[in-house]
Amino acid sequence: MGSPSREAGASAPGGKGIRVTRRDLLAVAGFGLVAGAPRAAAAKPDGQLTWGIHVSLAPAWFDPAETSGLITPFMVLYALQDAMVKPMPGKALAPSLAESWAASEDGLSYDFVLRKGAMFHNGDPVTAEDVKFSFTRYRGASHDLIKSRVAAVDTPDPQHVRFRLKEPWPDFLTFYGSATGAGWIVPRKYVEKVGEDGYKKTPVGAGPYKFVSFDPGVELVMEAFEPYWRKTPSVKRLVFKVIPDEATRLAALKRGEVDIAYSIRGELAEDLQRTPGLTLKPIGSPAAFWLSFADQWDAKSPWHDERVRQAASLAIDRKSINEALTLGYSKLTGSLIPQSFEFYWQPPDPVYDPAQAKRLLAEAGHPGGFDAGDYYCDSSYSNVGEAVLNNLGEVGIRAKLRPIERAAFLKEWAEKSLKNVIQAGSGAFGNAATRLAAFIVKGGTYAYGNYPDIDELFQKQAVELDHQKREALLHKTQQLVHERTVIAPIWQLAFINGIGPRVGESGFGLITDFAYTAPFEDITIKGT
Repeated sequence: MGSPSREAGASAPGGKGIRVTRRDLLAVAGFGLVAGAPRAAAAKPDGQLTWGIHVSLAPAWFDPAETSGLITPFMVLYALQDAMVKPMPGKALAPSLAESWAASEDGLSYDFVLRKGAMFHNGDPVTAEDVKFSFTRYRGASHDLIKSRVAAVDTPDPQHVRFRLKEPWPDFLTFYGSATGAGWIVPRKYVEKVGEDGYKKTPVGAGPYKFVSFDPGVELVMEAFEPYWRKTPSVKRLVFKVIPDEATRLAALKRGEVDIAYSIRGELAEDLQRTPGLTLKPIGSPAAFWLSFADQWDAKSPWHDERVRQAASLAIDRKSINEALTLGYSKLTGSLIPQSFEFYWQPPDPVYDPAQAKRLLAEAGHPGGFDAGDYYCDSSYSNVGEAVLNNLGEVGIRAKLRPIERAAFLKEWAEKSLKNVIQAGSGAFGNAATRLAAFIVKGGTYAYGNYPDIDELFQKQAVELDHQKREALLHKTQQLVHERTVIAPIWQLAFINGIGPRVGESGFGLITDFAYTAPFEDITIKGT
């Protein structure tokens, strides 16, 4: 093992977004073991804030072990749970349960020193055994990839954890610390006592808020955990009310039944803007949306023909959909990789050309179009699906909208049980490699097929330590995805929310590239 190079996180100012590289982290070598900010003294938590949540909450989202390659579970995890390191305000990776970490010069090991005094909600201290246990039981997105690269997890003492890699892997911290839930820590003794199902029913974490109750389809209630290491939360009680209908969410915000309403779009967003006392809060998120052609590897499917996929992409009037649904705030990037991600390759601007779409369909043997079957989408974005389907129908691609509630949609998508066309999307943290790993390359959680040359490029970049060479490989990979129309990009979503008059600090936009409110311990009520 090479000599350790001490690291304590890398700052990432807002604007361009989070970009973490091993080179950046090694650049802070010599700073020593730098502890995070001391726990701030604060008044006793007081009051209640209520959220109008746009999707039904799933118990699987309470457990870091089951995090998907999407950002949705972190809407809850940032309250209930805590991680070794995680994205925080001003930092791409901030020391959290680990007060510091160190990478060996040869890139084969990462050492973490745990924060003294950090504890779970049941009073148990967070130990190295909990960290090892949490990694071992992790079964969420990219679990095969992560575990195939980690040779062992050592626990020399209760405050020290060492991850030993099979070969240098420049993306270890990106996968472990931000793109997945592998680095979020649960209490080993408690999980073993109550069992896997019992843990989802009554989760115990190390986050700023502790679980109180969960009524499926109705609400999640949490209360402040006063000994939280970073600071005592300001708000005593948080209530997440499930309100899937946008109009109903806005009405609840107007009546003061909720203080924060997620995802308000179109005419409702314009109405929110005009309402005295309410604040429209659009968040530029890394949530790219695209069409996934699940059957493109089936020679019998129309989607097997690249011209048909190109026609679908040309048929989408992204500009009009953006203006109608997200008031023009979304970005038309032409990629499933967010612009703020490290190794992003800028493709040509997406084009709207229905006439060319019809010509391509005719060349592909579908002069009158064709019946494309079902178009699956997360039900909370069915209005996006309706708009895209109208565009497809105008060039002759006829499909039927199949909205599915989010938890079930994600489950069926990951199980590869959806077919035809899938309206895909992800706002997960990471970089270009983590996004490609989940959706494009062989073995990806949501990848229905693969292209060998793309897989080969991906495998090469994964072990390439030279930053420029790695960037070239990832740019070429993205270029091939674009040229073959493996996916048809829609947009990089602007997540538009509503804030009521009682809210002081909402938590929106504090963490770069995070669509939801966080950190929860920073959220306040006006006048308290």
